[in-house]
Amino acid sequence: MAVTASVQEFLRRSNVSYTVFPHLPAYTAQEEAAITHVPGRDWAKAVVCFADGEPIQAVLPADLDVDLGRLLVLAGAETLRLAREDELEWLYPDCERGAMPPLGPLYKQRVFVDESLAAEPQIVFNGGTHGDAVCMRYEDFDAITRPVVGKFASRVRR
Repeated sequence: MAVTASVQEFLRRSNVSYTVFPHLPAYTAQEEAAITHVPGRDWAKAVVCFADGEPIQAVLPADLDVDLGRLLVLAGAETLRLAREDELEWLYPDCERGAMPPLGPLYKQRVFVDESLAAEPQIVFNGGTHGDAVCMRYEDFDAITRPVVGKFASRVRR
């Protein structure tokens, strides 16, 4: 399966350079980074939250976790919570469960990017499936998503 039709059309209309490549199915950002031989710092995972009741995407490297307190402040919200699985189904109906791309404008959602990911020259992310990835320059990603960049990620605790 290739990237979803909506992702493909969004990227085509955005007029930026990108590549799509298939990979063996994987179901966590860390697994996807490993199976594609992409450093965890370059694999952009989208963590969906609700800030004051509105869905947002927190985009950060696969090897980091979201600090919800910092994201709350960055979003300028009074309340913030992680989205539930059933909410992901209706927010991203064209995507495989958990494979939503960090393309907030496609889904009418604000995007927040951790500064560590914004410092990378290129990023890789899910294209709506667990078996296809999109690679592009961070500069182009920034141009098409217009994210708020700040510090809200922390090291994964083992």
